[in-house]
Amino acid sequence: MKKFEYFDVTADIGFYAFGKNLNEAFENAGLAMFNIISNTDNIDKIKSIDFEITSEDNVSLLYDYLEELLFYHEVEFMLFSEFSVQISQVDDAYYLKAIIKGEDINWDKHERNCEIKAITFHQMEVDISDVVSLKAIVDL
Repeated sequence: MKKFEYFDVTADIGFYAFGKNLNEAFENAGLAMFNIISNTDNIDKIKSIDFEITSEDNVSLLYDYLEELLFYHEVEFMLFSEFSVQISQVDDAYYLKAIIKGEDINWDKHERNCEIKAITFHQMEVDISDVVSLKAIVDL
């Protein structure tokens, strides 16, 4: 099974991320997002950051997760290439615990692809069936 694929959107880029379960699909969404910014094969897993998110539904959780990844990229000046996600549901709330690994940005080492300005809610989807599929669009 492929981890992710891209689709064209005017002035933006969209991606589908896939997984055997919701955790794996979210991990692959992180990988898809950072492959837009740089080639994740060249990003060493030197530093790690842990964070937690609570959201009201799976789509909001995906949005909040991608926003958090973009936040750490911009504030810590890091690129990430490994994503470990644990999602649980309690009553009407969805909880995500993540550990992301990467390294400080070094444009002499890392390929500079596209800058992501924002995550959009436009057409965002979470489809849970035999294979979990996520759909997201980022603003370039």
